[in-house]
Amino acid sequence: MAMAGPDIEQLIREAFPDAHVIVTDLAGDGDHYGARVVSRAFAGKSRIQQHQMVYAALKGRMGEALHALALETAMPT
Repeated sequence: MAMAGPDIEQLIREAFPDAHVIVTDLAGDGDHYGARVVSRAFAGKSRIQQHQMVYAALKGRMGEALHALALETAMPT
């Protein structure tokens, strides 16, 4: 079963309460999403580490309920 965009956003916000999160359904199929996550929690982390942190926030759903996630992470300016 696919995840809904609001569910993805909620999981990310739970892990990064300060984050600005935008989740977009890229294909209109509820299976391919894009997410932009801006959080101070990414300070000092490599891009790979930032992405791993977001994947961890999804609690194992990546590759299961969530098929594809184009991820963009950043620090607040």
